[in-house]
Amino acid sequence: TSSHTRVGVLNNPSSKIKEDNTAIARGILAAFLTQNNSNLKSFLSKLSKEETAKSLAAGTKIVKFLIPGMDGDTFEKKYNTLGLDLIKTQQMFCQEVLKLLPGQMAVISNGR
Repeated sequence: TSSHTRVGVLNNPSSKIKEDNTAIARGILAAFLTQNNSNLKSFLSKLSKEETAKSLAAGTKIVKFLIPGMDGDTFEKKYNTLGLDLIKTQQMFCQEVLKLLPGQMAVISNGR
């Protein structure tokens, strides 16, 4: 959030939700819940890169991608305890309420 923009993320995966294919989604959620805005923005930029996704898929731990200034201990604790239920709930919301197809992306705006 800032005086100009607020950002939120809802996950709408197209594949079965499992620990090994939700590293980025859980990383985003953990960062939103534990980090300040400046660190969050930098971390999300790093996390959204294709090479980061490939590295995580190859088994690299997400803590390798933390940026200086992040509260790494708090992030790691939240990341490791964040269950898959939240992602499943978001998926259901996207598909049942927003009527998105599995994996379909959308931008939702609620301007002032």
